[in-house]
This record gives sequence, C-alpha cells and structure tokens, in this order.
Amino acid sequence: MSEQKLAAELRTEFGKGYARRARMNNQIPAVIYGHGAEPIHVTLPAKATTLAVRTANALLSLDINGEGHLALVKDVQRDPVKQIIEHIDLLTVRQGEKVTVDVPVHVEGDTAPGTVHNLELTVVSLEAEATHLPESVVVSIEGRGAGEHIHASDLVLPKGSALLTDAEALVVNISEATATEEETEAAEAAEAAEEAPAAEEAAAE
Repeated sequence: MSEQKLAAELRTEFGKGYARRARMNNQIPAVIYGHGAEPIHVTLPAKATTLAVRTANALLSLDINGEGHLALVKDVQRDPVKQIIEHIDLLTVRQGEKVTVDVPVHVEGDTAPGTVHNLELTVVSLEAEATHLPESVVVSIEGRGAGEHIHASDLVLPKGSALLTDAEALVVNISEATATEEETEAAEAAEAAEEAPAAEEAAAE
C-alpha cells in the first residue's frame, strides 16, 4: 500500500462549532496520537482525505508546517445520515514498525456447481509493517465442494504479515445450494445474458 501525501494544518480550536466551520471550509478535523507523545490536533483537506481513506488502513504522509509525519488511519467518524467525514483518528507510525490491523477478506473464484459459499469472517487481524500494509487477504474458492471449510490458518497471507486471528476461526463455509438459491443464481445469470447484447449495442452506437 502506497502512502498518501497530504498537507495538514495545526489547530487550536475544538468543539462542534469549530468542527462545523472547518467542514464548511472543506477541512476535516483530525488528531494524531501514539508513541507516548502529546496528541497533535490538525485539519486535513476534505476532498483529498476522503479519497485517501477509501482504502482500509490508509497510510498518510502528512506535512505539518514543513515537518513530516507518517500516520495510519485508525478511525473515521462519519455523519450517520450524510456520511460525510466528521473526524479522523490517526496513529503515528515509523518506517519498519509493526502494527496490528484488521484487513478485509476478498473471495475469488466460483464454487462447484450446485453449491454456494458463505463468508463467515469478513476481516482478519494481522501484524504487518506499517509501511507495507496489505489492502486485503485473498482467498480462492474455485471448484470447492459442499462441506468444505476454509479456516484462518488456510489463508495465504501477504509477505511480511503474521496472523493474529484465531487460526481455527471459520472464514468461508461451502454448502449445497437450496432450490431458492439455485433459482436466484439462474435468474441473475439470465438477466446478465439479456443485458450483455444491450450493452454491446449501446457501445456500438
């Protein structure tokens, strides 16, 4: 994962009123903490920051009055209705430092005909270098049959990462598809087949 470079500004004001004014000026309040140092309160550019934190465990390279800070996004607080970012908590990290992060599990492939998969664990906890954090852990279900299980210990982890989640934790469960599930899959396949010619015609036009 590459680090995102952002310019940050120190702030001395706090509270909901200030936070509201900051957001009106296209800025996001944030706090940087860690390594036993005093918290640093800053504002970040809203547009660039919103794009940067779309990735889980985003790593930010901050320029604060000409001084560089490397920080990991630990918590993003959003408005429950508008979903705009209200505040961000950042953790100071150093090159080569190991940190604990929760990484999304990404499933690839298709199970055997007549079966379906259930993703029982959507994230796994890993220890990895702060400057080399994986964006996801990929698990292949290609050709897997009913009754098969994939546990955390079966995952192929990104280089330099160590599993912290219980090795016996169930990640993916493969089971036989019920009639309803088969009908749904068939309907989705038929719908996709119908949409394909329309998409090709639109592209031709």
